Amino acid sequence: MKVKKGNFDFIKGQKEINVEFVYDNMKILKKNLTNEQYMAEHSADLEKKSRGKGKAWKKSWIASRELIYAPKFLELMNRYLYEKKGVSFEEDLPNAKYTLIVETVWVYPGWNAAVMRQPAKVSTVLKFVETANRDNVLLEITSKKAPGNRFGGTFSNEDRIGEGYAKTGKSLAKKIMKKAF
Repeated sequence: MKVKKGNFDFIKGQKEINVEFVYDNMKILKKNLTNEQYMAEHSADLEKKSRGKGKAWKKSWIASRELIYAPKFLELMNRYLYEKKGVSFEEDLPNAKYTLIVETVWVYPGWNAAVMRQPAKVSTVLKFVETANRDNVLLEITSKKAPGNRFGGTFSNEDRIGEGYAKTGKSLAKKIMKKAF
């Protein structure tokens, strides 16, 4: 994690920070596929193996953002910052003074072949902005290739990627604890 701009001073004294997740410009795999390209390729491969499997996967892939990625990130942020410092990070807080925009820029889903595995990797740009004036970026941090793996492994790409978001949340929370408090 690297601080690109700003500092952590504004966080101290806050009780809540709004969080938004953005996936608009996300690239996937070493080939830097767009989300649409990746979904088309991967679902076509799954459809060849078993009819209907690709369509089901597409739904799961999109739903994972709301059901796995965001909750994992927020759980780890709040484990450190809410439980220890009383600062809550949540989605849908339009009255919060500040918003953290978690922009996913690159994802590598990893793989698990039982005896061998490769963890997922998640790269993000983390921007703290004023909720009322989003052009005012108070802090910008890049997080590159946060590893995602679970003890014992998982065969689900989405679960591995979710662990990458958890790692990002944990690393950001620790950095905030160190720099803001």
